[in-house]
Amino acid sequence: MNVKKLVEILGADFYTGVPDSQLRALCDYMMDVYGIDPKHHVIGANEGNCAALAAGYHLATGKVPVVYMQNSGEGNIINPAASLLHEKVYGIPCIFLIGWRGEPGVHDEPQHIYQGEITLKLLEDMGIASFVISKDTSEEEIWAKMEEYDGQLAMGKNVAFVVRKGALQYEKKAAYRNDYAMGREEIIRHIVRYSGDDPVVSTTGKASRELFEIRRAKEQGHQYDFLTVGSMGHASSIALGIALHRPDRKIWCIDGDGAALMHMGAMAVIGQAAPDNLVHIVINNGAHESVGGMPTAAGNDGLKLVKVAEGCGYRRVYWAESYEELDEALRLAKEEEGLAFIEVKAAIGAREDLGRPSTTPVENKEAFMGYLMG
Repeated sequence: MNVKKLVEILGADFYTGVPDSQLRALCDYMMDVYGIDPKHHVIGANEGNCAALAAGYHLATGKVPVVYMQNSGEGNIINPAASLLHEKVYGIPCIFLIGWRGEPGVHDEPQHIYQGEITLKLLEDMGIASFVISKDTSEEEIWAKMEEYDGQLAMGKNVAFVVRKGALQYEKKAAYRNDYAMGREEIIRHIVRYSGDDPVVSTTGKASRELFEIRRAKEQGHQYDFLTVGSMGHASSIALGIALHRPDRKIWCIDGDGAALMHMGAMAVIGQAAPDNLVHIVINNGAHESVGGMPTAAGNDGLKLVKVAEGCGYRRVYWAESYEELDEALRLAKEEEGLAFIEVKAAIGAREDLGRPSTTPVENKEAFMGYLMG
């Protein structure tokens, strides 16, 4: 189905969400028609943030908003869906558009498998009626379902359309770029050079994939790295937990701007705990690149994560826009003590032939723990 027809059927004029590769057609349409227009389209920090934004829109207009997300984001909406939107609380209507990663019977990455199994059950448990859109779903079926949903929305209920792989199309594909020169994969090579045999925690998405391939190319093995293939936004908290309990080791965290924004409160906790042995590096390309490239709020020149880190209590903060600046920051982070933060400005883009980890998450965990505790 062409996504323009779905948008017509939904009849909403405000969308907010977190990008998903399964919903790439919708994301491309939103950027083509609205771009970042806070009156009609807001890319949120996380899905709970979007649900609250949607609530505010309804309170201000009386209209029904749409929140889009990958099914992994269902966990982030449970609280606002149950304690804010629900008909037994404020009765704020909302339409959820959810990309179904890890659908049973469809091959996907390991972090999506269990989430895919419980996608519809979580919606059911939250009292959110759901309808699955497939490649062969007709416009008439969706019109009929939307007419049914209109009655539920009028009663302050929430509803959801769960979108299978390949179900939506759009003729235009948005292209994303910025003006920064450093590539993320090369940045990670520099980090690996300075981290040496120190443990590294890397964030979900292409950063972990690139780190895995760098280790393989250097024939180093993968025991140094914990690859956070799921739970976006939590790599820095994992690294904090390790650093606090292994003060004898320098712990490095390779983070992304979208992930850092998703649960930015983690930076306040890290700053409060202030372990001397933690180096938190955010590679900031201002984009949700692993799911298509839609912009993040960190691409705004007025938002400097290095200032956020400083305000949260990180003892040493560094900013890098060149490899020379990056190497100097990495050298200081390696040689000196004290909680450190490095914001690295990076270009958007990755190799077309970038692979995926060939080890399972459990194998990664066991190898990492064996090295860390050995």
